[in-house]
Amino acid sequence: MVVAGVSGSGKTTLAARIAAVTGGPHTEIDGLYHGPDWEPRPEFRDDVLAFTAAEAWTTEWQYSAVRELLAERADLLVWLDLPYWRVTFPRVVRRTVARRVHRRELWNGNQEPPLRTILRDPEHIIRWSVSTRRLYADRIPAVERAHPHLTVVRLRTPREVEAWLAGPLTIASSNPPAERGVSVD
Repeated sequence: MVVAGVSGSGKTTLAARIAAVTGGPHTEIDGLYHGPDWEPRPEFRDDVLAFTAAEAWTTEWQYSAVRELLAERADLLVWLDLPYWRVTFPRVVRRTVARRVHRRELWNGNQEPPLRTILRDPEHIIRWSVSTRRLYADRIPAVERAHPHLTVVRLRTPREVEAWLAGPLTIASSNPPAERGVSVD
């Protein structure tokens, strides 16, 4: 299962919550991708191949090097298509500022860069979030066409997220496969 959305939309938080409901593992894909000094880890693709070989898994749908692989191996894609300026932008700003102010260690010893870098670094996470905010409107329909086996759930508000978690996901996860009409052979 994969969770898609622009930076700051809550992909990692939702993926962890989904894993808690389903009882499967959550692998935070940023932790696999980023090595020391923000360099991509050479083992990244192999690590993704390994955890997606399991029967159940949840992660975030990002990084072009594995996005197609994740779509091929997932059965469900949850698209966080939240109001950008009202919900996502304030989240990414709050998260980035808090990480920097508290010098929170992220993945493999990395920390958010100084806040002033937003002015000169086009890949600063806040600028990245703004510049990529519309990409999923094209990516999701394309992945649906390319992968007809993939069920897409589009959630447009925080209220829809909570309702889906408490309703359809919880109901589906609480019924054994045989009760859902799924063969266990």
